[in-house]
Amino acid sequence: MDTGPYCDLTVFTGRRYKGDLMEAPIVKPVVSPNTPKLGRAAVIVSSDSDIRLLDRSLGIGPDHYRPLFLSRLYPDPNRDTGFAVVGPAVGAPYAVMLLETLIAWGATDFIFLGWCGAIEKGVTIGDIIIPDRAFIDEGTSLHYGYQSGEETVPDESWARNLRQRMEASGLVCHRGGIWSTDAIYRETPTRVKHFQDKGALAVEMEVSALFAVGLHHRVRVTALLVVSDELSDLTWRPGFKKDRFKNSRKTSCDTLVALCQRH
Repeated sequence: MDTGPYCDLTVFTGRRYKGDLMEAPIVKPVVSPNTPKLGRAAVIVSSDSDIRLLDRSLGIGPDHYRPLFLSRLYPDPNRDTGFAVVGPAVGAPYAVMLLETLIAWGATDFIFLGWCGAIEKGVTIGDIIIPDRAFIDEGTSLHYGYQSGEETVPDESWARNLRQRMEASGLVCHRGGIWSTDAIYRETPTRVKHFQDKGALAVEMEVSALFAVGLHHRVRVTALLVVSDELSDLTWRPGFKKDRFKNSRKTSCDTLVALCQRH
């Protein structure tokens, strides 16, 4: 019988984890008397420009926030909505720092709002993707019991609720897999084809790790991604300035506000 620090243990997901995942970490998010009181829901936003869109949707000024690491946290923008907004959050390690902190501060339901590059033909700039799985090609998930190439998944009920809202908004909405990578400048033809064959619709940098943390802590995490560029034919076509991309982001932010306020 292996009694070492890395013996296998089975936890609630049914996957087999190494035993060190059951140990309490030495470094933990700080909780103090000055920690803001959070409601159940929080929106983690990848881009500063989408935070400004959420500011306008919520009717709040851009200065009504508190610093959180390198980001801005709006603990309860309308004082009665019960949800927080935080960002910008770029890359899996940093996004997970924010998520772990918000979990420690009491939030339980999370939506990640980000951008992605389409690698599947038929997925175009301005479309919406609600991932139902994410392929790990980043390093943070490895510290939560996964291996590179494995999949993590969102909370299905929370994802379904979000998907229904987005479909009702009139935007083109896809459900499928996402490829999460640490290295946007190493999206080579070989790697794109590899994840196309696995069924990924698009590539981005955070989602697989956020799903991994959600599963580890038993909180609800899902994601909403707006397609900002295309590389399905192995040629890069950016769409950051296209009206359809800008309009989809605006509609997405308005829809998220309505969903979280109702939630």
